[in-house]
Amino acid sequence: MEKNKNLLIDTCLLAGKIMMESGSEVYRVEDTMNRIAENANETDSKSYVTATGIFMGLKSSHSTQIENVGERNINLEKVEAVNQLSREFAEKSVNLTTLYQQLKKIDKNTPEFPLSIQILSAAFLSAFLMILFGGSWLNFIPTLLIGGVGYSAKHLIKQSFDLRFFDTFLASLVIGLLAFAFTQTNLAVSFDYMCIGAVMPLVPGVAITASLRDTLAGHLVSGLVRGTEAIIVAAAIAIGIACVLSIFGGILT
Repeated sequence: MEKNKNLLIDTCLLAGKIMMESGSEVYRVEDTMNRIAENANETDSKSYVTATGIFMGLKSSHSTQIENVGERNINLEKVEAVNQLSREFAEKSVNLTTLYQQLKKIDKNTPEFPLSIQILSAAFLSAFLMILFGGSWLNFIPTLLIGGVGYSAKHLIKQSFDLRFFDTFLASLVIGLLAFAFTQTNLAVSFDYMCIGAVMPLVPGVAITASLRDTLAGHLVSGLVRGTEAIIVAAAIAIGIACVLSIFGGILT
């Protein structure tokens, strides 16, 4: 019996860890963990989730376990995969052991779109948002290329350097330099609009939204942590563009 309870706690903690590291809101994580416990006939479970750690306990076992939350990013595919497994467990389609094994697979084998699709999406997103913000169609192709290269640079830098926010700073610096190069060669007509469009895939929009939702739901610690992370990312983007402006601002004006 005690072994089953330990397995249940491990399963709940793993599900919560995957969801938190993938950008889910705190209230949704707690709800999923408690539902898994309830569907395993443990109706009196307690979970406490923050942006950096997850606590889970069952009153019937008089013990609590903690799971550390590592690097946080946005991967809604993983969140949906965990929710789907939780629903299958509620419907008795899978048992607790199978649920735990499937969660381990999701944790290790990240379901996500191929990198080429991500880069292509970032490129077109940059170009169309540049138009939406009032830019000229003459900047469409340059912004498309800059957005794609900027997103690629962020991915490559992140793989090479284990330093948070540094990849965002260098990616925005690359975007600024490319926008400057296009304007100076008369291949584009607006440095400002190209930068605005190209940095949009780097902006932590989901993190800001999750921070506000956590705060409004009463999870002040997690809301503050996520909000601080989003502010630092936004500052890294701004500093990268500001570096280009500080060096080449006289030429642009």
